[in-house]
Amino acid sequence: MDTKMGRFLNRFLESTICISCLQAIQNPGDLALQEKAWNAVCPLVAKLKRFYEFSLRLENALRSLLEALTSPPYAPMQHLEREQALAKQFAEILHFTLSFDELKMTNPAIQNDFSYYRRTISRNRLNNQQLEAENEVNNEMANRMSLFYAEATPMLKTLSNATTKFVSENKTLPIEDTTDCLSTMACVCRVMLETPEYRCRFTNTDTMLFCMRVMVGVIILYDHVHPVGAFAKTSKIDMKGCIKVLKEQPSNSVEGLLNALRYTTRHLNDDSTSKQIRALLQ
Repeated sequence: MDTKMGRFLNRFLESTICISCLQAIQNPGDLALQEKAWNAVCPLVAKLKRFYEFSLRLENALRSLLEALTSPPYAPMQHLEREQALAKQFAEILHFTLSFDELKMTNPAIQNDFSYYRRTISRNRLNNQQLEAENEVNNEMANRMSLFYAEATPMLKTLSNATTKFVSENKTLPIEDTTDCLSTMACVCRVMLETPEYRCRFTNTDTMLFCMRVMVGVIILYDHVHPVGAFAKTSKIDMKGCIKVLKEQPSNSVEGLLNALRYTTRHLNDDSTSKQIRALLQ
């Protein structure tokens, strides 16, 4: 993984649950406990702000990469062959996104801690008080961050919205150029995973997981921007093959990815989705 994005994930892992916040919420009259909780939660909120701001940078980066990988006169496959470094960076972003969201889903206390922070600054505003920490994360920023972390998969939601916005703002660019780029990447990942000749070249399980995360990431983006989605018979993504590849792996390593397909796609429950595919994801 890209070094900078790897460092961000490590910081997220280092974030600890603020036990004091729960105690402070349960004992609102204990001023000593309130102060202890506030001092504990402020560094965590500062970290959450950096992750939120990083998501905005990823959004801009993704749109720039999509523009580079879909612009005329080359076809999507030609772009991916000619600009492999850009394609790799696109894949790195998707890998980070799925990794981050998996960690976020396993840390539900994040929202409880952040809710405590927001309640505290709101109470202080009513009392005409302002604490030093508000200089970094004021009420307006806290509201934006709250919407971000309220999503089950906030980073993926950001990238899905960015891809949708890219398509809607570039009306002169055929939508197929974007969806073909995404479906081609999904196909490449699936073939690498299901073909023993290629899979035997993977030196460790991290490489396998990288391919699976990228495959799931581009499937979800495709499903958000294609008119009928990734699950329809006319889709250029072999969804049965992709799901089969995932389910052949140990469940503890792919359950989060299967859940991402179940709960963050748009068209899974459409009438055009076959019963076989729905059954595979049950």
